[in-house]
Amino acid sequence: MENKWLNEAFKGEVPSGFQGKVGWQSPSNIALVKYWGKKGKQNPQNPSISFTLSECCSETFISFEKADRLDFRFFFEGKENPAFGAKIEKFLLDYQAFFPFINQLALTVESRNTFPHSSGIASSASSMSAFVICLLDIESKLVGPSTGSGSLDLCKASYLSRLASGSAARSVYPKMALWGATDCYKDSSDEYAVSLADDIHSVFKTYRDSILIVSGEQKSVSSRAGHALMEGNPYAPARYAQANENIKNLLSALKSGDLDTFINITESEALQLHALMMCSNPSYILMKPNTLNLINEIREFRQETKIPLCFTLDAGPNVHLLYPESEAEKVEDYIKNVLADYCDRDRWIIDHVGEGPKKLQ
Repeated sequence: MENKWLNEAFKGEVPSGFQGKVGWQSPSNIALVKYWGKKGKQNPQNPSISFTLSECCSETFISFEKADRLDFRFFFEGKENPAFGAKIEKFLLDYQAFFPFINQLALTVESRNTFPHSSGIASSASSMSAFVICLLDIESKLVGPSTGSGSLDLCKASYLSRLASGSAARSVYPKMALWGATDCYKDSSDEYAVSLADDIHSVFKTYRDSILIVSGEQKSVSSRAGHALMEGNPYAPARYAQANENIKNLLSALKSGDLDTFINITESEALQLHALMMCSNPSYILMKPNTLNLINEIREFRQETKIPLCFTLDAGPNVHLLYPESEAEKVEDYIKNVLADYCDRDRWIIDHVGEGPKKLQ
């Protein structure tokens, strides 16, 4: 696929007077089976499955015009951010073979998140996928009339988003996505994610995710560093084998609507992720005391009420509370009355399974 996209890249002369502005919104996602550990060129050591979110998104606009060379400026929420802009520019230069036309453009990028910057929600998946899709939109204007989101090659967008941020590969698809090669799913690949939207039970198509903000502080160890530490982790081989087994069982549960298996795998994966951090060298802990308090409260509430809610964690202290849409009223009352007390300044975000990237006017 890489050679195909390299061959298809627009390599011609950007016409004089070529200018305009494109905008895309792309969502964050929350992994159920976790991606933790890399190999090769931003490829995963094991496959992962995620929910695509709806409300937690990045909105990115790129203004472009013909220039003698690449000129790049990046603004985040109205303020120029040269440091982050330098990282994105490095991505462009590293992978300019896929975007050769950028060497003839001046680009001004304006990005914002629909969720609070200090909420602790990972934004690299949403921001980098939105950025890549904007670039593909610009390219589409060079090769022919743009027809909107229907013209977007999701597989190509996933591949290029992965190069910018691994988990961004999953954000380009609606509902749910699988990233990583596995014998359990046809056409799966380490190089791009594939959609699971047509292979899941209806209960999962409207699933809710309430994000309980334990802390919005910057993590003591970045995800990039955490992935690197997996190279020397003595439990890494067993972890990758377990993840592959969980992929097989979760795919079956998602298809049949088996909530018990879904809950068991989702919570086990969350705890395994943080156990791997504690077993790294050097070891580190990203959970906070209230992370554990929330986990205990959630499990007790599930046992008492038989409501099939469960938790997962990202690479940080915040808790994603997952539950069927049919239970939303009861669960959200419980959050307001009990769980919010464990959140930083009572902060939590109501989200749900979403439809993937959207073109902005």
